[in-house]
This record gives sequence, structure tokens and C-alpha cells, in this order.
Amino acid sequence: MAAEFNISRMNTAYEDLELARGILAACLENKPWSEADLDALIKRRSPLLFSVIAEGLSDRFEPRLVEEYVAIFARVLAAVLPGQRPVSRIGETSRLSPGFQDLVARYARVRRVRPCTLEPATVFVLSRVTLGADVAVTSVMLDGLKRRFPGASIVFAGLEKSYGLFSADERIRHLPVSYGRGGAIEDRIAVCPALDDARSIVVDPDSRITQLGLLPVCAEENYFLFESRTYGGSGTESLGELARRWIAETFGVDDARAGIAPAERPEAPEKAVAASLGVGGNPAKRVADPFEARLFAGLAARGRLVVDQGAGGEEAERVARALTASGAGARAWCGSFAGFASVIARSRLYAGYDSAGQHVAAACAVPLVSVFASAPCERFRWRWRPTGPGPSAVIDADGLGVDAVVEATLAGMDRVAGT
Repeated sequence: MAAEFNISRMNTAYEDLELARGILAACLENKPWSEADLDALIKRRSPLLFSVIAEGLSDRFEPRLVEEYVAIFARVLAAVLPGQRPVSRIGETSRLSPGFQDLVARYARVRRVRPCTLEPATVFVLSRVTLGADVAVTSVMLDGLKRRFPGASIVFAGLEKSYGLFSADERIRHLPVSYGRGGAIEDRIAVCPALDDARSIVVDPDSRITQLGLLPVCAEENYFLFESRTYGGSGTESLGELARRWIAETFGVDDARAGIAPAERPEAPEKAVAASLGVGGNPAKRVADPFEARLFAGLAARGRLVVDQGAGGEEAERVARALTASGAGARAWCGSFAGFASVIARSRLYAGYDSAGQHVAAACAVPLVSVFASAPCERFRWRWRPTGPGPSAVIDADGLGVDAVVEATLAGMDRVAGT
């Protein structure tokens, strides 16, 4: 009986994957997608709605695909919202459970860029949930808003691990919001807080907490959405550059900058070379072995190597194997990411995959090399490339052999180090 149950679950998972891939493919090919297939995924509360469809559409930064995302996820949310209530509430106003058309119409209104003329007592800034995006985008928002509203309370709403990147900043308070990227649909929706105090505004940097702006968190007139997937059009600016432009256009601060302020400041070797092989749970971002071992060997020849072991599990095991194979004497960092970010900020060089570390290095003007593999499109590389005052090099690993990627990465390290 147990075997039959497991086989049934495997068949359902395979079917869900085929349905999700079919909907995404139809969107990418500009063809009608199956409402019946979407309804089946909603009924089974499939996490593939997020990992395949939502990420597949949003990662391409195309206006047409944003419209598809809204049409699909307004339907998803409308099916799940009835009976849901936010777990965190500021003020007295309840949030209603809107229908499909309500969500679509509201999104069309709030995505428009408009200057802020309000003088709030409190400014809530939502986390983007991922660490790299909170450095590249959200920290720009925080910097601009602190200067635009010097007398206001600035509140970062997000995970503790993200807040750790800013916890030493006395201007920034924390509202815990526990969003799980692997959680069920209802769980992801339930964490979205109601921030409807009339004396506050909410700044949304295109957060997963609001499902990229679809879930209402406050009155529309107090809500400001940086719709990052179409803002900037077909240009080649990075998300950090676009965030600066949006803050200038919306709040009148022309020179907002990315930055970190972690309270945790562990000891770091002098002239350290920091490295991270984190891929955010996406193994496609890796370059095939033995790239990582050869990278560590090359980096160790250029300074005292400190390598982030990540959150443990497979990533830590992979780092340990690569360090052993490299023969490099290196210090492995196994603490919080905020602590490792502090190490990066005091290093002479940084190298890693397209991940959070590159954005910390860029914000702190640390010379860096970032290796991009399996990017869904060219605009993805442009949008997510690290942007800051220091020198950087981005290596496009797609189509290259391991030897070529190693050579290009180490040559890039020498180039930025000598800038």
C-alpha cells in the first residue's frame, strides 16, 4: 500500500511538472495557456506554480510576460485568498479578500510611477526575500528613504537573516515577516502583513511577500511599488541602477546607494580573498567540476582565501570537496551570511557565482568577479549584474568549457585587482 501511495505521488508530481512547463512554454511562445491545467495546479496547491511559472516569467524581465504573470497569479491568489487573514496587522482596517478582476485592476493602478507628496511618520520597506536582492535593490531604497524622511521611522519588513545585513543601522527597525520560498500557497499568502496605518507608507521593491505587488498591504494612496520587471524597458541598466532611478523619480533623492550595516563583525584575515559558491538552490548556476576546485586553487594564490560554506547540507559538502581537491589552505566560514558579508566588505577581492555575495562586494566597492551560468536570457544578466563604485568583471560561462571559464575568471580577478 505504501509503495502504491508513493508511486501515485510521483505520478502526480510528474504530471504537475508537465502542466507547469506547458503553461510557461505557452507564455514564452505567446500562445494561449490552458486554464484547466492552471486550475489543476491550483487545486493541488502545487509549489511548481512558483518555482516553474512565477520564476520563469519574472526572470526574463519582459513587459509581455509581466502581463501573463498578473493574469495567472491574480487567478491563483483569488482562488486561495477567501478566508485568509494577515498574521501581522498595524492599525484597525481589515484587508478584504479581493477577486480576480479586483487584483488585476488594482495592479494596473499601483504599478504606475508617481511622485510621493506624503510626509509619513513610518515608512515600511518590504524585503525582496532573497539576500542578494535585498542588497542590490532594497538597500538602495532604505538609503534613499532615510534621507528623504529624516524624521520618520524606517521599518524593514522581512526575514531575520536579511535584517542582519542592516541591523547596526540605528535608523532601521525590524518587523519580522517569515516568508518561506518553499512553503505552500496559503502559507506564502498568510505572511503578507496589513500595514494600513494612515500615518505610514509602504515601499515595495517587487517583493515576494506581496507576490510581486499583487497582494494588497495598505491603502493604494500609501503604497509605492518599484515594478522592477518592466521599469527600464529594454535598456541594459542593472536592478541597482534602476532602483536608484526609481527612488529619484518617486522620492526626489538622486544619489541613493546600495550598502550594508551588519552588527556582526567577525575577524577577517588581512588582504583576504573572499569566495562564495552559493547558487540559491538552483544547481544550473554551477559550472561543471572541476571548476570550483581549480577556482579555489587560483584564488588561494592571490591572497588568504575565506570561503562561505553556505547554509549547510549539499552546499557545505560541495565546498568541502572542492577545497580538499584544490589543495588550497583556506578558512571556511560557517556562520551567518551577515557575518560573511562583513568579511567580504573588508576583503581585497571577491569571486563567486551570480549570488548574494557579488552584490555585497559591489556595494562595498570590493573588486569582484561574478560567474553567470544558465541565465534564462541576456536581459537577466544585465539586470542582475553587480553594480557599485568598485571594479568588476562578469563572466558568461554558457557555451564555455571548464578550462575556458577558469582562465576567464582568474584573468578577470587579475584585471580588477590591478584597476
